[in-house]
Amino acid sequence: MTQQGSRSAYFSARPNIRLDGELHRALGETDLQALVVEETTLGLFRCEANFLNWGEDGFVYFDRNLFDFGKTLAVEFGPPGADGPVFAGRITGIEAQYPPDRPPEIQILAEDRFQDLRMARRTRTFEDVSDEDVIREIASKHGLNVELDLSGPTYPTLVQFNQSDLAFLRERAAAVDAELWMDNRTLYIQARGRRNAGELALTWGKELLEFSVLADLAHQRSRVRVSGWDPSNKAAIDEPAEAGAVEAELAGGRGGGAVLAEALAAHDEPEALATPIGVEEASALAEAHYRRRARGFVRGFGVAEGHARLRVGSRLELKGLGTFFDGPYYVTLARHSFSLGEGYRTAFEVERPGLGG
Repeated sequence: MTQQGSRSAYFSARPNIRLDGELHRALGETDLQALVVEETTLGLFRCEANFLNWGEDGFVYFDRNLFDFGKTLAVEFGPPGADGPVFAGRITGIEAQYPPDRPPEIQILAEDRFQDLRMARRTRTFEDVSDEDVIREIASKHGLNVELDLSGPTYPTLVQFNQSDLAFLRERAAAVDAELWMDNRTLYIQARGRRNAGELALTWGKELLEFSVLADLAHQRSRVRVSGWDPSNKAAIDEPAEAGAVEAELAGGRGGGAVLAEALAAHDEPEALATPIGVEEASALAEAHYRRRARGFVRGFGVAEGHARLRVGSRLELKGLGTFFDGPYYVTLARHSFSLGEGYRTAFEVERPGLGG
């Protein structure tokens, strides 16, 4: 049994498993041996689940009645109806395992609908488009709905060169400091600063079972500069971005760029673009690049009691870590797991641009 954070109610650590929307209690309550669900800021949610595959009459799950390619698989943890699924996707792999010391097992591999975009590789050109235009066109080709919350320039030309649609969408999202994820048939792309998948508080020694964290200057820079050539104005471009680009996320902490300048020396990061570029595009790229570097100043990995609402995009308030590392973090990876030995656990990776103290 697992107790969820501040809730007083206890519930089973075993998940509920749904196939094509139908709940199959025996799968979660009896046959499930281990399960991992993983989500990152790059999209492509995945699930791996191992089930016993042996009964009185031999193999149980080789008749395709339950497990088959293309079926939807959903995983739910926690009190019924309280948090919803931690995964919903389609079966893309089936693996048989025959251990020497226990009955045979079947491992089911599933991914969300980003796998469609991963399988489509193209070379093509878009002209006079914004990132929103491109995203909507690609989503439409795959029959997806779109929810967008981002801003950015209009480009004279964008080229998708021998890239999968998923890789190209990731590239376009990164260019405007946005993240992407999938919920059933809806593609979401939202500016990182406005994404919030909920807020949670974890305390070391209580819900937070273990945590390691590193503040590292190796990849920090005082300023990022993007340079190139603006063909419309026939002029060189040199657009800088510095600490102000991430000021709102520091939460009173000391940013990596400032610590670098104070402790060692100020360092700039130049980036020269070979393709034609406009001033607005160069400025957006510079800020996006600076933010990515700055956010990696403080990075941590933790394991907590299983919590279905701990997702990528969540804001975690971590406590009991001391002056340097107490405070808010952004979740960049969430891994929900079940095993017979440990029950339900949630591992996660977090980052933030500021150091306390």
